[in-house]
Formats: sequence, structure tokens, C-alpha cells
Amino acid sequence: MANAEMQKIREEAFARFGLTCMHVYHSLGAVSAGGICLFVFVSSPHRQAAFDACRYIVENIKERLPVFGKEIFADGGHQWKENR
Repeated sequence: MANAEMQKIREEAFARFGLTCMHVYHSLGAVSAGGICLFVFVSSPHRQAAFDACRYIVENIKERLPVFGKEIFADGGHQWKENR
């Protein structure tokens, strides 16, 4: 489900912002504190379109994809992160 929805977000961003290139990486598995969990790269003929597209992609990933994060603490405890 997540892959299909990600493809929709990609297609929407290309059409809406006139992008020339896009790469999106969302980590799977454990990510160390401060590590990269989401990477979005876009290029477009105009700078503002690239900025707007990045924001659109990130906000839609957080809103529409079933992505969950479990923070694990040094004491062995944990909490589930909410997408915001």
C-alpha cells in the first residue's frame, strides 16, 4: 500500500510543480538518533517550484503513508512516534 501511495504522490508532484527529477528515500529498519530517515531530492527549472515540491512531498508522505516510528531509549523503554 505504501509503495502505491508513494507513486501517486510522485506523479502529483511531477505534474503540479513541473519537476525534472525526483528521488525519495525513506529508511527501513533501525535508524540511529540523528540519522537520516527521509531524503527528498527534486530539481526543477525554477528554485521556488523545487522548494514547494519538497514541502508538498514531505507533508503528503507524513499525512498519507502508513509509516510508523518506534523510538527506543537507552533504558530499554520505547514510544511510538506520531506522524506530524
